[in-house]
Amino acid sequence: MNDSIETDEHGDVTHKVTAAELRQFIERIERLEQEKADIAEAKGRGYDTKAMRRIISLRKRDKDDIAEEEAVIALYKEALGMAA
Repeated sequence: MNDSIETDEHGDVTHKVTAAELRQFIERIERLEQEKADIAEAKGRGYDTKAMRRIISLRKRDKDDIAEEEAVIALYKEALGMAA
């Protein structure tokens, strides 16, 4: 990290932040704002954003883990008479 810890004339701890680090934070916030706008656009075009988020979370997981979870869910649904 690029900040340095110092004390001011009262002995209180202060932080000095570099311009480069501040710029990185600002750019990250700007990217997050753009991502929020993209999600709103997808919703406006009729996409189910809840389903999209679920797909994103599945893409991060191991395929075998997903298959095992889906098999258990199918078994439970069948046991409860919910199977299609």
